[in-house]
Amino acid sequence: MLLQLNNLYKWVTQGGKRVFLLNDLSLKVEEGEFISIMGPSGSGKSTLLNVIGMLDGFQEGEYEFLEESVHSLKEKQKSKLYKEYIGFVFQQYHLIDELTVYENIETPLLYKGVKSSERKALVADILDRFNIVGKKDLFPSQLSGGQQQLVGVARALIAKPKLLLADEPTGNLNSAQSDEIMELFRELNKEGVTIIQATHSEKNASYGTRTIHLLDGMRNSKKENA
Repeated sequence: MLLQLNNLYKWVTQGGKRVFLLNDLSLKVEEGEFISIMGPSGSGKSTLLNVIGMLDGFQEGEYEFLEESVHSLKEKQKSKLYKEYIGFVFQQYHLIDELTVYENIETPLLYKGVKSSERKALVADILDRFNIVGKKDLFPSQLSGGQQQLVGVARALIAKPKLLLADEPTGNLNSAQSDEIMELFRELNKEGVTIIQATHSEKNASYGTRTIHLLDGMRNSKKENA
């Protein structure tokens, strides 16, 4: 078991009332799965990914990740787990504008304290794999959307995460770029990387091995049983 969420609740208070972002949500994820999370805007897809990725907390429930009780860990311990095991790909790329492609990809290795010579080898390897060696000295603003997203995926993978989280990873891309990213995810999943993606696209969802449907922060069992 890679991770397990038990009866998770997350809410915000608006006008004295609780508005549930996640409502009694439970989920088990085995290593090697490729899960697609679908649902309308506001259904809790991004919130769920942020909770799984330890970027966001929750008020009630339990979260186990590799047999660690995330809900009882201090921020520093959560951060260590995240950096060690989780890669995140965002719809808006989240590249650092002032850094080159090479430096953006290298950043997670600096956080992990990887030695310089090893960093060089790892970055060279992933630049080669993604066919972006010729772009390594460019800045994000000099790249197309598809190229920026490729760099985002490369950066998420450089530290060899066990779990790759992708939030609408092809939302800003054309169909050819979108297919390229999804084929890449399929390949990574075959190599053993567990992937959880949030998507509006039925086509992208079909790359997954199973689909979770959310509605108002809850599992939409009607759709999942369909």
